[in-house]
Amino acid sequence: MNILILNWRDINHPLAGGAERALLKHAEFWKKKGASITWFCSYYPGAKKEEVIDGISYIRKGSQYTVHLYSFVYLVGRRIHQYDIVIDNFHFIPFFTPFYCDSNKVIALIHEVAGKMWYKNLPPIPAFFGYVFEPWYFKLYKRIPFITVSNSTKTELLEMGIPKENIFVIYNGVAHVKEVSQKKETVPTILFLGRLSYDKGINDALQAFVCIHKKNPKIRFWVVGKEEKNGIYETLIKNYPQIVSAIKYWGYVDEPKKFELLKRSWILIHPSAKEGWGLTVIEAASQGTPTVGYDVEGLRDSIVSNTTGILTAKNSKALAYAILQLLSNKKLYNTMCKESVEWTKQFDWGKSIKQSWELIRKQYESHL
Repeated sequence: MNILILNWRDINHPLAGGAERALLKHAEFWKKKGASITWFCSYYPGAKKEEVIDGISYIRKGSQYTVHLYSFVYLVGRRIHQYDIVIDNFHFIPFFTPFYCDSNKVIALIHEVAGKMWYKNLPPIPAFFGYVFEPWYFKLYKRIPFITVSNSTKTELLEMGIPKENIFVIYNGVAHVKEVSQKKETVPTILFLGRLSYDKGINDALQAFVCIHKKNPKIRFWVVGKEEKNGIYETLIKNYPQIVSAIKYWGYVDEPKKFELLKRSWILIHPSAKEGWGLTVIEAASQGTPTVGYDVEGLRDSIVSNTTGILTAKNSKALAYAILQLLSNKKLYNTMCKESVEWTKQFDWGKSIKQSWELIRKQYESHL
């Protein structure tokens, strides 16, 4: 079986995130089951146009904004017939494969419907057109099976007109790492983990910490993640000189270091405007670290409010209040730490990758 993955980024892209990490988990398993995997994605400086990594072939063309056009040019003609299954990934826009692929070969993969997030990521005019036309291009996919990662996104797909029987919720798993030996920091430490961008809420997190720092100057704040644009952290931090001494910016860290910091932190702050799921929430929970985040799609699925964390209104003052309340209640905090670990035990990559393979196998056999 030849599987083609169409995704705007690969795992090595400078802005790759949880969606790419999750997709790679699935792709590696499909390869183990005997499939040949090709991953078509955007080019980035320093990358090879074509290469094979761990048995997966990567083809990189265009930027993350033009890769959709390049994929069409590359595939239309003989190449499209080389593939038995096409995984069409949605990141704001899909690859529009129903226009040029046999619909029986296509499986759509989506973490979140963009909705109002268009306005968080683009200038007003293109954001307006994206927001208006998004419901229309979902109409092209009414006969296509969808894999998604949360019930929040399933609800959004239903609202977009995708039939219930075509939506398959396959939860992300959590990496099983060796027991991290570190203990919680002696001083309460809040962690922001994610891409440094406005839609992920880094500015809201800093504003919340300003409020927290006023109440308790001993609390520390760690920021971990890639900058969406070079210099965004330095630009933001200039607005908050009163908290600079209480913040440590780690930048991007590898997986072992990430889990170490998750273990050492007391609370993960997650003020994202919207998520498909919130993989970092589950990773934090696996290390006994509860999350305080906004009550939005995705985070409603990954956080059990008042059990594994707290969901708040979408403003920095609400975040700060919830964090201070949690830190002041030692009994509740310790209970949440324990409940967080228990919560993650149901999320198993072994189960998730088998579910996606079963869907692919059925789709493949349906057009033999």
